[in-house]
Amino acid sequence: MNVIYGLLAISIIVALIFLVVFIVSVRNGQYDDSYTPSVRMLFDDELVKSDSENSKTNDQNK
Repeated sequence: MNVIYGLLAISIIVALIFLVVFIVSVRNGQYDDSYTPSVRMLFDDELVKSDSENSKTNDQNK
């Protein structure tokens, strides 16, 4: 039974270490996405063009 308590304590300590490492990495910007905004900028124009073309087509059909 003492082995279970020891393993439980060790697993909680390891989990807390991983939690601290995760929080530190998030605060340091490890998971910031610097690629998507530059690519999103390229696709926004195509979405606006398709929306304006749809509105032109709808206006011509009326």
